[in-house]
Amino acid sequence: MEGRNSMISYKPLWKTLIDHNMKKLDLLEAADISRGTLAKMGKNEPVNLAVIDKLCMYFQCKIEEVVEFVDNTDG
Repeated sequence: MEGRNSMISYKPLWKTLIDHNMKKLDLLEAADISRGTLAKMGKNEPVNLAVIDKLCMYFQCKIEEVVEFVDNTDG
């Protein structure tokens, strides 16, 4: 969305993948997510909360290790 000052980021997920010695494509089969969902996450677009749940269950981690909220407002 244009003009958005805050967003979600999947940077913690990419770090979690590195920590588990995995590539993004490994995640498709391992956590049973679609290529479309992976593409959305690659662009920091919102995904269904069920996907976040799958990722947390797969990695046995907290949500903070998958997604974060980034506030880019100047105020």
